[in-house]
Amino acid sequence: MTPSKKDFVAEAEEILEEVTSSALELQDGFNADILNSVFRSIHTMKGLAGLFGLKALSEFSHAFESFLDDLRMERIDFTPEVVEFILNTIDVLRGFVAEVGEGRELSDVEEAIRDIEAFRKKAPRKTGEVSIEDIGLDPSIVKVLSEYEEQRLKSNFREGKGIYIIRTIFKLDDFSDRIEELTSILKRTGEIIATLPTSEGVPDGHLGFNFLYSSKESEERIRKDAGVDDIKVVVQPTPPVQKKTYQPRPSPSLKSSTNTVRVDIDKLDSILDNISDLVMAKGAVFRIAKELSETYGYEPLVIDVHKVAQSLERSLTELQERILGLRMIPFQQLFIRLSQIIRRYARNTNKEIELKLYGEDTEIDKQIAEDIMDPLVHLVRNAIDHGIETKEERLRLNKTPHGTLTLKAYSKGNSVVVEVKDDGRGLDVEKIRKRAIEKKLIKEGQELDRREIINLIFTPGFSTKKDVSEISGRGMGMDIVKEKIASLGGFVDVETQENAGTTFIITLPITLAIVRALIVQCGDQRFAIPLTSITETITVSEADIQTIEGREVIEHRNELLPLVRVASVFNLKESHQQEYYAVIAGVGERRLGLLIDTIHEQTEIVIKPLGEHLRDIPCLSGAAEVGRHEVVFVIDMDRMMEEALRRRDISTSAL
Repeated sequence: MTPSKKDFVAEAEEILEEVTSSALELQDGFNADILNSVFRSIHTMKGLAGLFGLKALSEFSHAFESFLDDLRMERIDFTPEVVEFILNTIDVLRGFVAEVGEGRELSDVEEAIRDIEAFRKKAPRKTGEVSIEDIGLDPSIVKVLSEYEEQRLKSNFREGKGIYIIRTIFKLDDFSDRIEELTSILKRTGEIIATLPTSEGVPDGHLGFNFLYSSKESEERIRKDAGVDDIKVVVQPTPPVQKKTYQPRPSPSLKSSTNTVRVDIDKLDSILDNISDLVMAKGAVFRIAKELSETYGYEPLVIDVHKVAQSLERSLTELQERILGLRMIPFQQLFIRLSQIIRRYARNTNKEIELKLYGEDTEIDKQIAEDIMDPLVHLVRNAIDHGIETKEERLRLNKTPHGTLTLKAYSKGNSVVVEVKDDGRGLDVEKIRKRAIEKKLIKEGQELDRREIINLIFTPGFSTKKDVSEISGRGMGMDIVKEKIASLGGFVDVETQENAGTTFIITLPITLAIVRALIVQCGDQRFAIPLTSITETITVSEADIQTIEGREVIEHRNELLPLVRVASVFNLKESHQQEYYAVIAGVGERRLGLLIDTIHEQTEIVIKPLGEHLRDIPCLSGAAEVGRHEVVFVIDMDRMMEEALRRRDISTSAL
């Protein structure tokens, strides 16, 4: 992608993020300020596309802008179908921006423009037009109103709201703060149609403004709430107000963009690569300092080397944290996109779904956030299609008529946890087992515990739903979720209860750039295990190990914990000793203990991909350099758990 195209895509994605957030609020009801915000964003997109010579995209944005102008000018009626069309058109625009980013020719732009024009023509029209003279506003004020402000004035009058002129005078030194405060108060209960400067009766050193204001509230209530005395009533509100008005959400405070600069993510990756090299160099300096102290004792020169090493570590840690901080984005950005998808699928399935969001301020590396979007989309699709019941079925089960889908994100040590939870029918364990037998994934009569049966949903091609729908049921999806999460160094766990719902728990590293790991050894081979996978380490004696149904286990915290000997997985020479270390990994019921000979240290590693000749080795996610330029393999804990299950099946079938 050329630098100019990168600049365009970066600007366009910011606009799309803003316009999507605003458009989603329109689903709660009509709001002139929000609709105007969407209109301005698309107008900006049109100008941006034209500036970069993207004529087709500029023409599409112009067609969309014209439709939005008809809506805000009330030439088109505001209906749920119109809101859905706006959201769908934003998705089309996002697709065009993605094509620009990939360097492809824009596809079907003319057809997309025709779709906008066709919907624009058939959209319901407003009826009952009001004349501006009917309102009785001073002609001198009417004369300076824009066409849009006139339309908003007519609309509020037609809805029976009161029309007021609020006269204010502010001192020059604080008028900006005062006018912003008053504007915020007035917007809570009405609409500011226009803000008009005035010089009539304004003393020196002051500024005067007339607010043309509309509200269902009485003059007395406005006077009390706003703290102003000079209010002229043009039209009294018509009681009672039959139509429920939209209560605007408080606007989030936005930081000024004047002190920020947009940075290409590739440049940050390049800097992180350099930091990764420095991390390895730092490890070498510490190793040299240790060897010098062992050889020469604490001579002044050796002490200086130690001090330099510690100073390097502090500075490098601070630099690393700051660079990683630049890559971090809040989950709010992911949840906004998922909210739109969830609402669309809910409409397609005719299901009522309440969406709950928690942890929107939790941050994650932008690259991981982009890579995790597809798995999250798969999970919410399955929750809507497979998990949450229809309204009629929920009522038969004495549930609320609407289902609840909860998205939660929170930090946990060096990891980020994302939960996708529904209150639907839950997973039918027996149905999963029978389906797995039908597909010959397991044998008839094969003994599996509940956790192992549930994990069969991650098998490629597995699905309990025989009818293919637009949303899911094509026998694909969950295996992609697991594979993608594993490739990011994370793992997924499932908690489910019949008729109470299902929760998918995804644990991910905060960043993939530099990872803290535990260096362990089996025989002559060292391995690295990312700390994000580890819950604790314990010592295990040979006498504590039992064998149940072909699987080695120990009793730990009053539960049976399955064990895997790392040496046997990688066909290494096993050392027979009376006591081992067990590295315990996993979440909830899905836990595993890795038996190893020695634990060396915790250190920071930079994971590099395996070469072509090594990539087929199971249970490895990459390699890293530690110590005296020693290369160690990085263990993939998610695949290690699968390996434990596979080995158990082999053992039991041989009996």
